[in-house]
Amino acid sequence: MDANLLKQPESAKSTGYVLQGTVITDGSVHPGNVVAVRDDRIVYVGPPDDCDASYLEEATPVTVPEGGAILPGLVDVHCHGAAGAEFPSGNTDASRAAVDFLHDSGTTTLLASLVTASDSNLIRAIRGLRPLAAEGLIDGLHLEGPFLSRARCGAQNPLWLRDPDFELLDELLQAADGTIKSMTYAPELPRADELLKTLIAHGITPSLGHTDCTAEVAANSLETAESAMKNVYPMGQARPTVTHLFNGMAPMHHRLLGPVGACLRLANEGRIAVELIADGVHLDAQTVLMTFGLVGAANVLLVTDSMAATGLPDGDYELGPSQVSVQRGVARLRDGGSLAGGTATLLDVVRHTIAAGVSPGDAVLAATAVPARMLGAGADIGSVKRGMRADLVVVDAGFRPHTVMRAGVIRARE
Repeated sequence: MDANLLKQPESAKSTGYVLQGTVITDGSVHPGNVVAVRDDRIVYVGPPDDCDASYLEEATPVTVPEGGAILPGLVDVHCHGAAGAEFPSGNTDASRAAVDFLHDSGTTTLLASLVTASDSNLIRAIRGLRPLAAEGLIDGLHLEGPFLSRARCGAQNPLWLRDPDFELLDELLQAADGTIKSMTYAPELPRADELLKTLIAHGITPSLGHTDCTAEVAANSLETAESAMKNVYPMGQARPTVTHLFNGMAPMHHRLLGPVGACLRLANEGRIAVELIADGVHLDAQTVLMTFGLVGAANVLLVTDSMAATGLPDGDYELGPSQVSVQRGVARLRDGGSLAGGTATLLDVVRHTIAAGVSPGDAVLAATAVPARMLGAGADIGSVKRGMRADLVVVDAGFRPHTVMRAGVIRARE
């Protein structure tokens, strides 16, 4: 450890923080560690005896509750809104309020997810969210549609679903100006392979979902995407993903495997990563535990699929063009009964995952380092390591938020 990193010249003094307790990062648990922060960076992680004493004296201590832990800031790659605001509306100010709530809840990095809508509404939403990406408040956009299966549309409005339309796609790409990071697609649609090539050429991760395809079609599409991504990003961690595995697709049957079986196999091989909405509503706890056991935490992306009702009481809300009713925290379409997003924060999802029997190290890994790598940002966020951005979440013994720090700034305290 270079002690000079922790010593600042008198002319360059800045406020720092120091935390001491159990650190959970990268799938491992490290009791009794010190985490030192200067400005927006982590400058030390390790045993107290090896940390520069003068820095510890100058830094502001951040309490870690007894039995609690220090986690990396959480990373949500599938999130439609919160605190009464929905990203598909394209309302910049309202979306900013949603992002503030999510940052305060411990989700320090996120993609703003859109849903299937008219061409004009999609373009308007993209343009409305671009300022947030430019300011670094969101990491980019996730488009859930419109090239999805009508048979497995879920809460997606079937009126606007369509086969891959490359004229529309070009308009979306121009409006986004590089901010689209992920797009959900159904592989059985005409020209889906061409769609994959276009997305990958623009640095967009293809995410299979809302599909009625067979196991063979799913496997072929994901293998094609994986191969193309390796050719484009030979040194990166890029690989295709699966949008909320099990939800929005045919269930697995022993005589008709469907996409679920193919996705589990490829995730087990480390060739793809699968999203899980482990919020206690979208998936049974045993399904969550089974998936972690089969594919490993390094191949799981815990997500929320959260919508405007997150952080608010039951009531009526919107998700893009759809009307949603939330009762007892469960969001469903008012006219159809289909699940319509989630109302949990990502830390809630981590807590449910641990309650399902997954180890804390694995649950945290799937909500931090794995999605950070999917975004190509694994060298900067998703772990508690020296040199990384100071995104930290302090939780109590029940994995409830105590203190949230983003880029070295305290966002929220209990």
